[in-house]
Amino acid sequence: MTGADRPLTMEQIDALCAARAASPRPDPPYPYAGPLARHVRDGDRRLLRLTYDGSPASVRLWNFLLTEDERLAQARAAGRRLVGAMKDLGTVAALAYAYPGVTAFYTDGAWWIPCVMEMSEGLLGIASAHGLGEGLCPVRAMLGAFVTRRHFPIPDLLIASVGAVCDDLSAVAQRLESLGHPILWWEMPARRAPEPGEPAVALPGGLRAPAAQVAFVRGELGRVRRALDGLTGHALTDAELAAAIRAANAVRARLAALRELVFTAPACPLPALEHQIAEMLAVHFCSDRDETLRVYEALLEAVRARVAAGTGVLPADAVRVFWVNPVADLRAMNLLEACGGRLCGTDFLFCHALDPLPEDAEPMEALARAALADPMVGPAADRAARIASDAVRFGAEAVVVSRIPGASHCAWEGAAIAEAVRGRLGLPVAEIEVPPLTDALAPSIRARLEALVETARARRTR
Repeated sequence: MTGADRPLTMEQIDALCAARAASPRPDPPYPYAGPLARHVRDGDRRLLRLTYDGSPASVRLWNFLLTEDERLAQARAAGRRLVGAMKDLGTVAALAYAYPGVTAFYTDGAWWIPCVMEMSEGLLGIASAHGLGEGLCPVRAMLGAFVTRRHFPIPDLLIASVGAVCDDLSAVAQRLESLGHPILWWEMPARRAPEPGEPAVALPGGLRAPAAQVAFVRGELGRVRRALDGLTGHALTDAELAAAIRAANAVRARLAALRELVFTAPACPLPALEHQIAEMLAVHFCSDRDETLRVYEALLEAVRARVAAGTGVLPADAVRVFWVNPVADLRAMNLLEACGGRLCGTDFLFCHALDPLPEDAEPMEALARAALADPMVGPAADRAARIASDAVRFGAEAVVVSRIPGASHCAWEGAAIAEAVRGRLGLPVAEIEVPPLTDALAPSIRARLEALVETARARRTR
């Protein structure tokens, strides 16, 4: 591996970008371009401890991600309406982007700030001071971000799903409302299997739900739509919403193609860290749907070139690992590869934001079906079945279930998924807990990952 095909530090990335800019044929100009070091000066110190893919497409990805706060401030200054969504991860954003002059984002994303800023911002301490202590998921950092008002503009409208969703986020959102931030709540029922003879509807991802549940969710999303009509003064038409669904599906199609290439290529063409970041964009388009599409197209071009050339960013014998749940510390993705693994399949808790929205259904019906396909609102058995199916499809040799400290949904679900995968596939499975900073636990996490990788290697010779 040479140049951009090997893991690089942030300093090496910036030096490579400077060399490209000075070359006779520099990279095309990019509105968010600039050295990653500038973000370290703003407090994102974790960037110094990560290793990166050096392709221009990956650098574009990082610049896009790290400038979201700036772009949100620019959107506010330009008079755009800002919609802050919580928990549903994909559905409300797809609806909000149907409106002219609206930018939507998930305030839940603040859960990564303690990692990226290495606790220097004090958001978790602020949350604890407001009664949200370590017994809750790191998503409680969101409350600190609202209190300090330093990480994103306060949205013009806050929307949160409640019911069969993350208890931790519900608790944080309720505390947030008590501090003077009004929230539009909409209810998500616990998805269940249809009774014999009960009218049922097919959902994205191969699931089914009672038609009555789909109708209920459609009604709840209708309340969200009316609130957005009121915020914008624009009565959204079904034709406009259908166009937004098609635009969202164009983004999801690019990501689906990227996942297929990255997970099935003989030589890994994109590191795990960049792949996780790429998947996260699909949830709310990182506040810019059009640029998300362009970022995916650039990544696809880079990955296709590597696949065609038979080159990769990792040793050819890297163990193919399916990863369950997003990590609170991004460095864990680097650690996986340092231990001899490669990412080969994911379930980061938002598979319903990756699946195409139905285009053959009435638009609000399509959104309701997608919302009910959320892996967190149904039985763990449904989620485990999809993980097992995808693990087979992508040729996974091992599975990691990463637990999120304090997260209510991780208490037993991880164990249930691990047991189901072992029982169905016979693959080695490791459960690890990944806090916002893994430094103190890195030796233990490394030992668990190395043992998993070696176990998978040993199975190759059987």
